[in-house]
Amino acid sequence: MEWWPAYLLLGAVVGFFAGLLGIGGGLILVPVLTVIFTAQHFPPDRILHLALGTTMAAIIFTSASSLRAHHAHGAVNWQVVKHITPGVIIGTLGGATLVGMLPSRVLSIIFVVFIFYAATQMLLKIAPKPSRKLPDGPSMLGVGCIIGAVSSFVAIGGGLLTVPFLTLCNVRLQQAIGTAAAVGFPIAVAGAIGYVLNGMAQSEPLPEYSLGYVHIPALGWIVLASMLTAPLGARTTHVIPTGALRTIFVLLLYLLGTRMLIGLF
Repeated sequence: MEWWPAYLLLGAVVGFFAGLLGIGGGLILVPVLTVIFTAQHFPPDRILHLALGTTMAAIIFTSASSLRAHHAHGAVNWQVVKHITPGVIIGTLGGATLVGMLPSRVLSIIFVVFIFYAATQMLLKIAPKPSRKLPDGPSMLGVGCIIGAVSSFVAIGGGLLTVPFLTLCNVRLQQAIGTAAAVGFPIAVAGAIGYVLNGMAQSEPLPEYSLGYVHIPALGWIVLASMLTAPLGARTTHVIPTGALRTIFVLLLYLLGTRMLIGLF
């Protein structure tokens, strides 16, 4: 319990940026939780798994809030959600299962590569040009599997993958963002279930108050703080220019990615 101020602060920062930029916060949560869990002397070869699982569980709450807001504005294409969700669930559960089999070093390399990719994409504002139509049912199933699998590997709600895909398929940006928020909910639920089940299947003991790879105290404090600060971030977008704050967020991602990279060596 003595670590609750760190979890509370982390949740507050993540919630603010989630409201400000519409991101799920997983790219910040995972590396910072890795540092906190290391300081608490959690099992070294399970620290990243616990950080990923706890983050995925936290995204359930942030994605639900975001989904509700976008639905109220009519910005969710529920036909896309219906067709892509089965693939998303299959891919997310499969990815979470595979994560449980991989050593922490391999997972760290995958996460570092992705965090640099995400930061660069945000910095350069890389976006695909609309050039095709939405695929049919079977193809959408395959796309969902890929988005779900990658999302479970790096504990994100899928927005960094779903929005560019929908934009490529001539979906309006506002609707692409709203639909991605809706897709993020089944990703988070399936991912959290996968991490819980895989953690419970481990023979080695996990930290006290952990449900599989989800550390309950960390989850509780992070969710509490993020739900309080997310509305503040959302209001900030309408008060001051977000360009400078976006740059700060990108620099923070680079800093966290570099720290994890140094830790690998």
